Amino acid sequence: MSIEVLTLLFFGALLFFLVLGLPLTFVLGGVSVVFLYFTWGFDSFFMVASQIWSTMESFTLVAIPLFVFMAMILERTGVANDLYRMMHLWWGGVRGGLAIGTLGICALFAAMCGISGAAVVAMGTIALPSMLERGYDKNMALGCINTGGGWGILIPPSILMILYSLITGVSVGKMFAAGILPGILLMVLTTAYIIIRCYLQPHLAPALPPEERASWGEKFRALRAVILPIAIVVMVLGSIIGGITTPTEAAAVGVLGALISAMVYRKFTWSLMHEAAIRTFKLTGMIMWILFAAHAFSAAYQSMGAQELIEGLMEMIPGGPWGVILSMMLIVFLLAMVLDPVGIMLITLPVFMPIVEGLGFDPIWFGILFVINMEIGYMTPPFGFNLFYLKGVVPPSITMQDIYKSIIPFVLVQVLGMAVIMVFPDIATYLPELFF
Repeated sequence: MSIEVLTLLFFGALLFFLVLGLPLTFVLGGVSVVFLYFTWGFDSFFMVASQIWSTMESFTLVAIPLFVFMAMILERTGVANDLYRMMHLWWGGVRGGLAIGTLGICALFAAMCGISGAAVVAMGTIALPSMLERGYDKNMALGCINTGGGWGILIPPSILMILYSLITGVSVGKMFAAGILPGILLMVLTTAYIIIRCYLQPHLAPALPPEERASWGEKFRALRAVILPIAIVVMVLGSIIGGITTPTEAAAVGVLGALISAMVYRKFTWSLMHEAAIRTFKLTGMIMWILFAAHAFSAAYQSMGAQELIEGLMEMIPGGPWGVILSMMLIVFLLAMVLDPVGIMLITLPVFMPIVEGLGFDPIWFGILFVINMEIGYMTPPFGFNLFYLKGVVPPSITMQDIYKSIIPFVLVQVLGMAVIMVFPDIATYLPELFF
């Protein structure tokens, strides 16, 4: 049977079972195993088992449950409330200040947690009612929360970056270092958008009246709220970049920081530990199954000889190597609208990475573009995770259509940021080259 027919059958089967509503992980792994059996026979399963075994021996994997556990604890400590009060006091007197402050908190959460949902839920619960009460346009308020929440997978530490490293073989430490400047760039661009938009249309995000603004004494006292979050960020990223710990060991340092934070806020209880541990076990189990499916898919697709087919198709794309990269980004952008980011990584990375490296592009740079696309996928309809996280905490008067409409200008800003990184790759590669 020709490779073209096999490819149509393979992806047709994947699409068929996904449309039926079956979990992506089991569809991907199950279909891959069936095709391996009928193309290479029973012995092909040993190849999958061998690949999985080598992955399970990876010390890097230990970082995933540790970062998840750290995020589960931080969600319940009350850090977000103090951070928002501090941002409210410092930025409230500026047009769009509460939205800008919310972006800052989301960036701090991203640097502490490594996942997306924590900041969206926290700011949707704390910041959104405050902004709406003070006359903010709901699209502006919803859009900034949605956007900032997505940075959890770009600003290190990031669980998606760890998975990208496991699938592609690049250094986790380099990926973490590469995410810092792009994360800052996206924050600066989004902040600039809010400032310019609010300058042109002041009614969208009015400044607090003078009587509600804080004195300088109150502002400086409120800065105590950032001490713990910044300490955790320095503990995790500083230990990696300083060469003191590996990313895996830094995850354990982050858990220690989260536990100290819970004790300081007097939220440390056995029930908190129990709930955080159970949720960590569930998420870690899901991620392990995802890795098994990734190896089965990679083995099946490569054994069919499909790599040559994809490379041939890519050579037909106009625009040379850059045309190929742009096509990949477009494919990922469209997939991100309907699939979860981890599923997209499983489907695309085994196919894309050999081509990217063959064309001479830096896999770290490509990884940052890929992760930014995943971040955009978290906030784009119809199935962006952040949309549903936000819908779960907003007032009943805000509809799903309102949330969908709010993200349009913010998505364009993120796409602009991705374009800037494509044109100036040093934004992503400078820190990895400097520190490693």
